[in-house]
Amino acid sequence: MTEIGGMNIRELAETYGTPLVAYDENMLRDKLESFTKHFRSDTIRTDVVYASKAFNCKAMISLVSEYGCCLDVVSGGELYTAWKAGFDCSKTFFHGNNKTPDEIRMALDCGVGTIVIDNVMEAQELIRQIEGTDRQIRVFLRVNPGIEAHTHQYIVTAHVDSKFGISMLDWDEIAYVTDLFEGCDNTAFEGIHAHIGSQIFDKQAYSELVKKMFAFAAKMKDELGADITSVNLGGGFAALYTSKDHPIPVDEVCDEIISACEEANSSIHNQIRRVLIEPGRSIVAEAGYNLYKVGYIKKTPNKLYAFVDGGMSDNIRPALYQAEYDAFIAGKEDEEKTATYTIAGKCCESGDILIQSIALPQVNTGDILVMKTTGAYGYSMASHYNKLALPAVVFVKDGQAREVIERESYEHLISLEK
Repeated sequence: MTEIGGMNIRELAETYGTPLVAYDENMLRDKLESFTKHFRSDTIRTDVVYASKAFNCKAMISLVSEYGCCLDVVSGGELYTAWKAGFDCSKTFFHGNNKTPDEIRMALDCGVGTIVIDNVMEAQELIRQIEGTDRQIRVFLRVNPGIEAHTHQYIVTAHVDSKFGISMLDWDEIAYVTDLFEGCDNTAFEGIHAHIGSQIFDKQAYSELVKKMFAFAAKMKDELGADITSVNLGGGFAALYTSKDHPIPVDEVCDEIISACEEANSSIHNQIRRVLIEPGRSIVAEAGYNLYKVGYIKKTPNKLYAFVDGGMSDNIRPALYQAEYDAFIAGKEDEEKTATYTIAGKCCESGDILIQSIALPQVNTGDILVMKTTGAYGYSMASHYNKLALPAVVFVKDGQAREVIERESYEHLISLEK
């Protein structure tokens, strides 16, 4: 692989510098098109909601809008970016377990279509702000179904002690929140939401989630009188990071979910009229690449290090939850892999290791190392640790690159300091 999006990798590095985050724009478009094409039902309205926490910038949100998707935001900053990008905020879902009063007020001011309520206190705050005004908003309640996806503990989100949502077993809290919204003329309590984790490789997990969610919606209607007509099944669709990963093809997982939804809906007399999913990682991850310039090579008794000019400041996932990546040296793709390297970043932390062990051809100072599948949760979780500037981000399509986020300058790094 000598090109990204039809443009030579070395040319990209020389033009925009390193570290650099480069997205193959056609791959982004293909993923968006695939989800919108395959997540369809003849009997239930379907919506694809892009989970923008995976990668949020104005250019990405514009692509999401172009394909007619809805948008998931989890903070005032993500919402502000969407608003500045010209996104139709009525198609926005505002998530998060600790939305501040200011963020809730901002959501109402921006015309956010749906707020996904996470807990009792947040429900009370929304009612306090909206009751007696002329504003109207749809409300979903995040519930915790108790389904544990088999993934890293930091990205499992539906076990019994998760910080997210109200447990389906906590019926008193569910009933209390339902009463709050049913008694407020400004809120339309339409749906329930769940998210069971990330990097899910078993499509059966989604079928089990569908059964639980549809049955719970029916229970809420029967016992609480809540007219729950929408179910948001969250995301968690896996991406291909290394050869050990076997993500479910988009068409297969969508078919599985749609079939399960239609069957479950039939059993509850077609109560559910709208089903949503929230892919994020699976749309952007494989389209993204991190380009680094190799600095020094260091040999220790047990390791051969190749140091690069980025690290945990632009991709904290390996340090945070032992995420694994594949990589290659630009221009040496066909050369024999003669040594095993540890790819280490330049941050002042022993844990700043991007790849623990990878076979590569001989690596030299000045080589461009390309890490694959870095499009999700890399730039969005980047930091200024060691006062390192954030990298530039480019979209590359048909041999042409456009810079969608400028490289941060040292001046910008201190621009807020007094």
